[in-house]
Amino acid sequence: MNTPHRWITTPITPDLLRGALDLERTAHGVLPHRLPARARAQCADGQLAMAEAQPSGVRLVLRTRATVIELDALRTKRAYVGAPPRPDGVYDLLVDGRLAGQAGVTGGNVLTVDMTTGAVESRPGPVGTARFSGLPDRLKDVEIWLPYNETTELVALRTDAPVEPLPDRGRPRWVHHGSSISHGSDAASPSATWPAVAGALGGAELTNLGLGGSALLDPFTARALRDTPADLISVKIGINLVNTDLMRLRAFGPAVHGFLDTVREGHPTIPLLVVSPILCPIHEDTPGPSAPDLDELSAGRIRFRATGDPAERAAGKLTLGVIRDELARIVRQRAPQDPNLHHLDGRALYGDADCAELPLPDRLHPDAATHHRMGERFAALAFGPGGPFATGRGVHA
Repeated sequence: MNTPHRWITTPITPDLLRGALDLERTAHGVLPHRLPARARAQCADGQLAMAEAQPSGVRLVLRTRATVIELDALRTKRAYVGAPPRPDGVYDLLVDGRLAGQAGVTGGNVLTVDMTTGAVESRPGPVGTARFSGLPDRLKDVEIWLPYNETTELVALRTDAPVEPLPDRGRPRWVHHGSSISHGSDAASPSATWPAVAGALGGAELTNLGLGGSALLDPFTARALRDTPADLISVKIGINLVNTDLMRLRAFGPAVHGFLDTVREGHPTIPLLVVSPILCPIHEDTPGPSAPDLDELSAGRIRFRATGDPAERAAGKLTLGVIRDELARIVRQRAPQDPNLHHLDGRALYGDADCAELPLPDRLHPDAATHHRMGERFAALAFGPGGPFATGRGVHA
């Protein structure tokens, strides 16, 4: 007969979480946020609100002898009218840095989006449980990476042995900001997004401020980067500015300067890496905005197209090619006064040859294999010998 577990319920407090900048108390438990409350109050955009509340890179971290762990959570997932169901979020369990299990939760809330009209319908659902069993009966470091693609309210943490916060392991704190690609779109699981892969290979403690659809040079995001403790910072700029058609070249350059100036107010000397967009054929020379391809949507697939006119570049409309040139110019201009500012062409992470082998499935976002490739390449280029992050370890700012 199985012996029932003597459960220990541990309050979910900030010292058990990494990768979140704020923890909001809700009716069910706690909701991790990746932007602070002040930033959230300065923007009423629904896309940003959804993105920053999806816990990409957020993980529970603890030290325990537990052989069974249960996490109750209330998820909110998205569905799209006319498109196949989105995959359920995955919880990754790492033991002493190695993937040791995966789970999901059932129930939860569903937001159904009509991409042709923008209408959103909400349907509530119950709390679910992610369960991990058969863990080694020894003292070990445990991380539970939360789904990058589901808003996740943490309700209860139960174990069959006491837990304590994971001590600081002395790793450099890397804060990264980018678009939905950095957020993790279409990665296999939360510890397999390209920033998570790069951070693991580079031996860094990641805070992922990849915000799907929302890497738009917002001043409040720059202030969040400024105010977050960091040893290394990277900002990946470009695709969202094109696919939202948010600004023209005249505004783009000063906005980049202002963003970098704000980050430097809080981190004047640490390595700061500016990363330009990866290859995206539909927007290399054609401005935005991006829009769902209605022919593909009617066939049950989500794919995007560029709706701008290449001739509009003459009037200052942005393309990925224009943005890459301007970012390289800005870094060259600033580098003599800021020797710890660096530039990386995003096509070194995913370029023409990669696109021929692993094309973007929806024409905007990489697949799971490409996330791994990008993470490995970033780790080699940034954290490897001679890379901008190779000499920045352990220098707290």
